[in-house]
Amino acid sequence: MKPLSRRSFLRGSLTALGAGGAGLAAGTGAASGDAQGATAPRSLQEQAREIGLRELNVRLPFDGVHQSGVLTPKQNQASVIALDCIAPDRVGLFEALQAITTEARLLTQGEPVGVTEIGEPPPDSGILGSYNTPDSLSVTVGFGASLFDGRFGLAAKRPAGLTAMTPFPHDELDPGITGGDIILQICANQPDTVAHTVRELMSAVAGRLAIRWKLDGFQLSFRGPHPHSSRRNLFAFRDGTGNPDPNDTDLMNRLIWVDQRSASPSWTAGGTYMVVRRIRMFVEFWDRVGMLEQEQMIGRDRVTGAPLGGTHEFENPDYAQDPHGHRIPLNAHIRLANNRTPEQKAERIYRRGYSYDLGADASGNLDQGLMFIAFNRDTRSQYERIQRRLESEPMIDYIKPVGGGYFFVPRAPSGPADWIGSGLA
Repeated sequence: MKPLSRRSFLRGSLTALGAGGAGLAAGTGAASGDAQGATAPRSLQEQAREIGLRELNVRLPFDGVHQSGVLTPKQNQASVIALDCIAPDRVGLFEALQAITTEARLLTQGEPVGVTEIGEPPPDSGILGSYNTPDSLSVTVGFGASLFDGRFGLAAKRPAGLTAMTPFPHDELDPGITGGDIILQICANQPDTVAHTVRELMSAVAGRLAIRWKLDGFQLSFRGPHPHSSRRNLFAFRDGTGNPDPNDTDLMNRLIWVDQRSASPSWTAGGTYMVVRRIRMFVEFWDRVGMLEQEQMIGRDRVTGAPLGGTHEFENPDYAQDPHGHRIPLNAHIRLANNRTPEQKAERIYRRGYSYDLGADASGNLDQGLMFIAFNRDTRSQYERIQRRLESEPMIDYIKPVGGGYFFVPRAPSGPADWIGSGLA
C-alpha cells in the first residue's frame, strides 16, 4: 500500500457522513424545514467532536523547524518504540518514513474517522471513536547508528556524532532491548491516544519496519505545592529541576540543536541527538533506606525538592559556600551532574524522561524504573561526560541501566510535501 493511500481513502469516505461532515465544517447543526427555525439534531460524530474540542483539542505543530517532542512540555503518557528496517532496499525504507510522516501529521492535527463498505477493513482502528482528537500528541522520529551500515547505502549520510550506545561499567545492557534502526517517541496526555497512535503507525509500516523493543511510560501526577513544581519519579524525588530553560532560544541553540556551521553532514542541521536509557530502579531496596541517607544521595529535600539547606526547589545550591560538602555531599547526584561551573554549564542536557512499571520480574520483585530520555547537541561532550561522573555516585547500588540507545532526531518536515528524514535521499 502506498504511504498516502490509506488516509486519502479515509478522507474521501467522509462524503458518506452527510450532515455529520457538514456539522464538523460549520461547527453547528443547520436549521431544517421547521417553521420555528429549530436547530436540527446534532450527529453523534459532531457531539463527540464537541467533547473533544473542550478536553482534547490541543494541537502541537508537526511541520516547521524542529520536531515536537523534544522541547515540548512533557505530556502525561509516552511510548518509545525501537524499530528495525526489514525492507529489502532504501526505496522501502523511504516509503516507510513517508508513511510515518503522513500518518503522524494527520493524527497530531486531529481528523474524523471515515467509513468503509461493510466487509472491508476499516481505515482506522476506531479506538478513539468517531474523531481522532489531537490531545497534545507528538510523534518524534530518530535514527540509530545501525541504519547507516551497508544495507541501504547510507554510510556517507551518517551523522558525525552518532554511535551505538556506550556501555558504562555499571550497565547490564540486554541486546534485545538495546539499539534499533529507528526510534519513535509517541507522547500524549491520554493513554488511549498513545495506544491508538502506536497501532496506526505500526499498520502504516507493516512489512517494512519491525518492532525491536517497546517501553511505555507515564508521568506521575502533579501534586504541587507550586504551579512550576517538578513531578516526582519512582524514588519520590522531583525529576527535571535542573533542566535548562527550553524557552531560551540562544541557550537551546548552544546545548540542543545542531547548527548549520557544525552540521556534519549538512542534512543534520536543525536536528539533535537523543539518549534513551531503560534504568531499572530497585524500589523495594530503596524504600528500606533512611530518609536522611536518601536525601544525601540525591542532594535535595525529598518533600520540597530544595537543595539541602535551602527552602525551595529552584534555589541555587550555592556550592561555592559549601566547598567541602558539609551541606550537600560532594558525591550527591545533583552535585556530580552539574556543579555549576562554567565548564559544566556547557555540558547540560535537556531531560524528558518517564517512569515505567512492568509488573514483577521472575523473582517476584517489582520491575519499575525510569525511561531516561535526554536531548543534546553532542552526546560525547555533554551526556557522556555527565554519566562518567555519575558512575561514582552512591545511588548506583539502587539502579541498573539495562537497555536503550543513541539516536539522531532530524529537523521537522518543512511542509506537507516534505517528510522526516528526506535529507537521507
